Amino acid sequence: MSKSLPEIVAAIDLGSNSFHMIVCRLNDGKLQTIDRLKEMVRLASGLDKRNYLDDETQTRALACMERFGQRIRNLSPESVRIVGTNTMRTAKNAQEFIEKAEKVLGHQIHIIAGIEEARLIYQGVAHSLSSNANVRFVMDIGGGSTEYIIGTGDTPHTKESLNMGCVSVSNGFFKNGKISALAFKEAVLFAEQELEPIQQRFHARLWDEAIGASGSLKAIDKVLQASQWSNNGITLAGLEKLVAYILQHKNIKDLNLPELDAERLPVFVGGVAIIYATFKILGVTQMTVSDGALREGLIYDLVGRIYHSDVRSETVKLLAERYHTEAAHAERVKQTVLYMLEQCNIFTRVDSELLTQFMAWASDLHEIGRDIAHHHYHKHSAYIIENADLAGFSSQDQSIIAALVRCHRRKFDLKYFQKLPSPWNAYAPYLCIILRLSVTLHRSRYDNHLPDFNISIDGSEISLKFPKNWLEQAPLTFADLRLEADYFKAGHFKLKFE
Repeated sequence: MSKSLPEIVAAIDLGSNSFHMIVCRLNDGKLQTIDRLKEMVRLASGLDKRNYLDDETQTRALACMERFGQRIRNLSPESVRIVGTNTMRTAKNAQEFIEKAEKVLGHQIHIIAGIEEARLIYQGVAHSLSSNANVRFVMDIGGGSTEYIIGTGDTPHTKESLNMGCVSVSNGFFKNGKISALAFKEAVLFAEQELEPIQQRFHARLWDEAIGASGSLKAIDKVLQASQWSNNGITLAGLEKLVAYILQHKNIKDLNLPELDAERLPVFVGGVAIIYATFKILGVTQMTVSDGALREGLIYDLVGRIYHSDVRSETVKLLAERYHTEAAHAERVKQTVLYMLEQCNIFTRVDSELLTQFMAWASDLHEIGRDIAHHHYHKHSAYIIENADLAGFSSQDQSIIAALVRCHRRKFDLKYFQKLPSPWNAYAPYLCIILRLSVTLHRSRYDNHLPDFNISIDGSEISLKFPKNWLEQAPLTFADLRLEADYFKAGHFKLKFE
């Protein structure tokens, strides 16, 4: 490997209820946990009716991240993974908040889709349990969403994320902590309605064991054991007793449940409504609780990237196959892209290996839209990349690749790059130019060998230099480059070639 491996790795889960950080020592591919931090921030509680995150909640969250940042600020970027979940997906002012958060953390935050969150949760659970051949059902109640996964061993094969969580349900049905039989019934009905479309895919007849993986489910499990309402994890009979107890009270402050932390109390009843509805709709009768969750899944995913076992590469391969791309042509384009990248030294703010990965993925996927329609296929390609559930990719990752693919032919519009995270917003126009030039040079789609040539980038001027007389012998390529030069002018770039 070209780079030394990090000794310390860290992962942070910026959840809608709690923020979690895990720090591990990495030794020969094995992880030793050396630090864990958790703070209940209740980010989802800060969303107003228009889905803007209020200032008070932002201040509370940033104070927590400042403490986390003190622990990880000096770690290298490739040894840290930080993700935001449902609330950051939902908040309309998320980007503004993320910019402030990244400053105090000293590292980039990636927003992940609910399906990617489900995949990582399953990875965290699978690594925390002994391997067996059982088909597992895994459930994780977050602050703003609940994930459901079915898998075998280390592999999840059915994943879903529903827009309900312990914070959102508590705020929606038990305002100011008030409890009533009607409110609880309505909360359960709401959860059942959310579950109804996935009932057939996740029903108990399809799996062997149920595993819970969240603070809410751990808290419910502890309460059931301490109250002697269950002696075997979370059971339906135990939940019935817990619900009956809750409905004897008019406010959550009146609940006197053993082993329930005071900070968990405000969102406890919302979590109970979700698990109760899940047991009823999916036919669950018993569930054990795992220590592994999203942050553990993040750590193991990060280690995979460090040891060049990146799930994102497999995702790209499967996506290209699904949309029947011409693999040989994509490979030709990719090799020429990488050849040009090696000659350019302007991309100093992004790790060269990461840069190579993203450009390779863009090359592999730039024609997937042809499977939909040849006309404007670059637009179809970009739409798929940006909106599909792609395992391993954050929403920012997908936006970067989509922008490169969207502009790899025809109109060269800089607006598609402006909203990308820094420094990609500055580099993407140049990267897209390299992709465009490679596609242009391989427009014949033949396996003809390109000669060695030079590319240089100086500000807005792009220069290509081919062997003497080569362009004269390739009049179609010459004409294509002239057309590209006209497109580049719209982006205020000048293409010179000889």
